[in-house]
Formats: sequence, C-alpha cells, structure tokens
Amino acid sequence: MQRFGYALCSSTLTTEGSLIAGTFHIRHFSAGNVARATAATIDKDPWWKESMEKVRNIGISAHIDSGKTTLTEWILFYTGKIHLMYEVRSKDGMGPKMDFKPLEIIMGITIKSAATYCNWKGSKITIIDTPGHVDFTIEVERALRVLDGAVLVLCSVGGVQCQSITVDRQMRRYQVPRIAFINKLDRPGADPWKVITQARSKLRHHCAALQVPIGLESDFKGVVDLVKLKAYCFDGQYGQNVVVGEVPADMEALVAEKRRELIETVSEVDDVLAEAFLSDDENISAADLEGAIRRATIARKFIPVFMGSAVKNTGVQPLLDGVVSYLPCPIEVSNYALDQSKNEEKVQLTGSPDGPLVALAFKLEQTKFGQLTYLRVYEGVIRKGDFIVNVSTGKKIKVPRLVQMHSNEMNDIEEAHAGQIVAVFGVDCASSDTFTDGSVKYTMTSMNVPEPVMSLAVQPVSKDSGGKFSKALNRFQREDPTFRVSLDPESGQTIISGMGELHLDIYVKRIKMEYGVDATVGKPRVNFRETVTQRADFDYLHKKQSGGQGQYGRVIGYIEPLPAGSGTKFEFDNMLVGQAIPSNFFPAIEKGFKEAANSGALIGHPVQNLRVVLTDGAAHDVDSSELAFKLASIYAFRECYTASRPGAVAGDLNKRKGVIVGNVQDEDYSVITAHVPLNNMFGYSTAIRSMTQGKGEFTMEYKEHSRVSHDVQTRLINTYKGNKAAE
Repeated sequence: MQRFGYALCSSTLTTEGSLIAGTFHIRHFSAGNVARATAATIDKDPWWKESMEKVRNIGISAHIDSGKTTLTEWILFYTGKIHLMYEVRSKDGMGPKMDFKPLEIIMGITIKSAATYCNWKGSKITIIDTPGHVDFTIEVERALRVLDGAVLVLCSVGGVQCQSITVDRQMRRYQVPRIAFINKLDRPGADPWKVITQARSKLRHHCAALQVPIGLESDFKGVVDLVKLKAYCFDGQYGQNVVVGEVPADMEALVAEKRRELIETVSEVDDVLAEAFLSDDENISAADLEGAIRRATIARKFIPVFMGSAVKNTGVQPLLDGVVSYLPCPIEVSNYALDQSKNEEKVQLTGSPDGPLVALAFKLEQTKFGQLTYLRVYEGVIRKGDFIVNVSTGKKIKVPRLVQMHSNEMNDIEEAHAGQIVAVFGVDCASSDTFTDGSVKYTMTSMNVPEPVMSLAVQPVSKDSGGKFSKALNRFQREDPTFRVSLDPESGQTIISGMGELHLDIYVKRIKMEYGVDATVGKPRVNFRETVTQRADFDYLHKKQSGGQGQYGRVIGYIEPLPAGSGTKFEFDNMLVGQAIPSNFFPAIEKGFKEAANSGALIGHPVQNLRVVLTDGAAHDVDSSELAFKLASIYAFRECYTASRPGAVAGDLNKRKGVIVGNVQDEDYSVITAHVPLNNMFGYSTAIRSMTQGKGEFTMEYKEHSRVSHDVQTRLINTYKGNKAAE
C-alpha cells in the first residue's frame, strides 16, 4: 500500500507580487520521499512555520470619518493590488475599492465590512475594512472575532471620539493586539501629542509614539522613525517613493526626548528592555527596541503609535512595516475551541495546517451566485471538493467553490490553510457555525451580538410586492444578526428592529434598490392594555325569542381589579351556590368574559389584571344554551365596564416619565437601570448618543404594564373614538 504525505512547493507570484492560491501550495509525494523529507526536517521547525510567520490578518477600525477607508485604499495602492484611486465621496459615481456597494458610494460611508489581501515585503496581509458608524457595530464585532491584529485609526484633529472608544472596547473583548495610526496630520489643528494623551486617559492605552512628525498641518512633510532614528519623506505623484535620510538637525532634541519616552514606556512592560534601560544602557539598538515593542504589543501590554496622512500619501508605507514588525502571525495568538464530545471542554488549537480542520463561519452575504460564507480557518486545510461537517447541525457538506475575496472580486483557489480568511459558495449555514473535517467535534465560541435598540413598522406600498418584501427581510436577517424582523400579533404590523435610525434606513433603501419594492415606515403601535380600577357589579339577562327555540341566560356577579404584582392577567371565579345555572354552561360563561376582555371599550385594547366573579344567575329549561350564556357574559361585561373606572396602562428617565431603580459604576462606565414607558422610548437611540457624544448604549426588555397618566389616557381614548367614527 502506497503512503502519502505533504511537501511545501514554491509559491507562484503574480505581477503584483501577491501569492496565488493563498499562502501555501501542497502536493502529494510517495513513501520514499516521506523518509527523505522526514530525515531532512529532524530537529527543525515544522515545514509550515516560516510561511506562517509571514501571514498577518488585520482589521482597520475607527470612528466615522477618521480616514480608515482612504488608508486602506492607499495600502492596496502601495502593495500593487489597485492602480487607480477614487475618493470616498467621488463625484463620478465611482467609489473606493472597499466601498463597492451602491449605497456606500452614494452616501460616502462604509456600511459593510469588506475583505482583501495584499503582499508587502514578502508578507501576506489579509485586511478587513470595517464601518465607523455605531449603527453597523456588528460588522466590527465579527471582523475582530476572527482577526489576529488591528489598526486603530485616530483623527489628529478630532482625537479620541465616541466610536473610537466603542471600537477599542471591542478590541479588548476579543483580546486583539493593535497598533494606532494618527491620521490627517495635514489638517489645520492637527495635534498628535494631544491625541496620545487622550488615548492614555480615555482609552487607558499604555502607548507611546514610534514616530515624530516633520512639520504639521500644511507644513507636514514626513516622519522620523524613533526606533531606527531615520527620517522618511515621500516623493512622487502618489508618495510612492520613500526617501530615507538623517534626522533634521532642528529636531534632534525632540527626537531624543521622544525616543527616551518610548524606551521608558516599553520598559515598564518588557523585562528584557527594562534590564538594559536600568543598566543605564544609552545605546539600546534598534533591533533590541523593535524586539521589545513586538513582544509587548503581541502580549497586549503596549500599543505603538504611528503617524501620517493617508490622503496626502504620507506615512502609509512605514505603517505597513509596523504591521509586519509588531502585529502577530496566526501561530502567535491563542485560539480556543469547545470540544462538544467532552462536555464543551476548552481546547487550545495549534493553529497549524497539520491539525484537523477547524473553521468558523463569521459572515454571510447573499450574492447573485448564492450564499457567500466567509470562513476563518483556525487549524488544518480546506480544499475545493472536500466534504466538511457543520458541527452545529451534523450535516456533511461538499465545498463546491473556494475563493479569496478582494473586496467584491472573487479569486478562485484550490485550498486554504490555517491562518487564512477565505470564502465558500453553496454552503448552507448560519453565522457562527463551526466546520471540521469530521475527525473532531469542536465549536468556536460565538461573537458578541448586541441587542437592537430601535424598531420601526414597515409594509410594502403594493400588496402584490409581498413576496419580494418577505424575501428581502429574510435575506437581511441571515446577513445581519442585529437586524430582526417580527410580526406583532395584536396590530398585525411587520416590525423591523436594529441598531439605530441609519441602520434601519439603509435596509429600507436596500429593499427599494435591490428588490424594487417601495415600503412605508412608521412608528410601531404600542400594545397598550386596559384594566379596571374598582369593583363594579353586573346583572344581565340575555333573552331572545324569534320563533322556535329562543336564547335565555342570566348572569349576576361583579368584576374587580386583581392585586398589583399578582402576575395574573385574567381570573374567573365561580362562587354560585345552588343549581341556578347548570354546571355545563360555566365554561361558556368564562369564555364570554374572556372574549369581551380581549377588546376594552376604552381604546380597543385587551383588558388585563381582571377578576370576574359569578355569584348568581338563571337558566331556562328549553331556551338556555352555551351561546346564550356566552352572549350574556359579553354584554354583562360591556355594561358594567364603564362603572369599574377603567384605565389604560402602557407596556419613559425623568422627562420620559421613567423611574430609575439602579445605578452601578462599572470601570469607566455607569450602568443605569430604569423602568420607562415604551411609548416614550421611540427615538431614544438618537437621544442617548447625542447626550453622551455617542458613547452611550442601551437595551430594553418588557417588564410589565403600568397605569398611564390621565392626559395620555384621554389622548388615547379620543384617538380611538376618532378612528371608530372614521370607519
């Protein structure tokens, strides 16, 4: 029997210098070659280690309008992936490579994260460009969930802004090592030192500058590297020519000061550099300092700060050098899976291509070719034509097509290995599903999915568009875990929920653009309730004779409110003594009162917290029936309901008529718990972001129905009566 193993082949390079078909190429070889290969690699590193060390998976995240998409475009330009540059808000209908969707080009913002890859000085870099608007925070969440490192872009004028804080919090959640890039140093008011101070205070970053700018604002010309003590200027039409020179004489004192500050800061978190620094070693080499920065960055104890201006083609190439020098490769980060065959025992993955396949589906996208599933391969190899197992469902699936994404372009590949981010077609799955080769039953931990904060009622203008409308909503739900669709059982309204007004507005626009369906939106109807506030007696005789058998049923008793907090919505008590009403009619009587309570006379909403007590009544030997007693109960309720002084209850912190019940300090944040009427919470997502400069978040869940104020009740009654009259 012939045995087979694997050997690493030479990678083929394109004219752009990027690797074809991923980082590795594998070929089979026979048993004789296995022995020779094994002998050649005794006491050496694994065959894949050198290649894996040159892989970087990074995300670029920032507050909206900080310039991250422009930065990504210049990275692609300098690495040879694109040859033309378009502005984010282009007037010719063309947008950046990474903002390819029609709405992104029209609105000039990133809505969906997009993946690409490039090659820089022998290292293969996969990049995910993420949105900056808080409404699309799920795109940042799922990108950071699968990345090994990140670039946090900060504006040199705006500094640390609200979404900068949110994005940094997400990076902490997924323990992502990061470097910072202070952008827009060419702008009036640019102050990188102010931004670093803010990063230390607002973000609690242990950080220091690795560069000093040569001039600022309109005089910004380049940067001085504090590690190598070299000046970098950028020449040529697009800044593609990096001119390396000596530190300008008038900057020597500042550079010496900032380099010492850098060494001190890194020494606080790296023992090797600390020993050299405490030994009064003033000649710390560039290699020693670079090594210490890398160790501290990967350990998430230090954040290097780079500087530049993407739009002025300055500082991007040194940032790419920093990505390669300081951010980790896939085997330098720890990833864990849960072994479902061992009661979800935590297992650390090796991150090597030699292990069993473990891949996470972290993003779904519907295309004209079908569902496109983005995968992060954590271990093993996935090949086109392979059978893989969805651990969540147990289904075995064949991989019909395997691609690498360059924004909206798909490059077919035959295989992908641990450490790569790829996409597959024709694989039906849900976001956060884990795939294996079947030899293990591992699942990766899921990403954090924030709860929706805003809802709208939406419906198609034309009834004939119902099918397309439903198809659009179903597709959007699969793509975006924060977009929810529900049907209100009482109002019959289709309710869409999401992360804010812009989030929902984008989806309404997409329904029109992608499916040709016009939709109207409005405020969802709040499901109010009615209740009784005092006891009221009833004595009603339902008697009807129209030839043949008549209808006869009399019910006597009272209705009253249930005690507050009882948790019971409706209670029926039979306290009748004797046989005035045969027992077989009791279910019909209870059913009649329940049916009547489904629509109160006040505003037409259900009545709850209600107790109905039956004390007496009468029946006829011939004319009494279940229908007669059911109708008697309905009319009895309607007759006595007004006397019970009914009130409406709503299903708002001070101004919104809310009651604060808790305030807990959590690190730098306050968590406030309050009971607020739902009807006063519409538009709150916009209000809280305005009040907190975008740093505030909130979630809601139903607690109970409580009594509304008299003015609200009067308004609701008048609206209900007006609608009834219009009918």
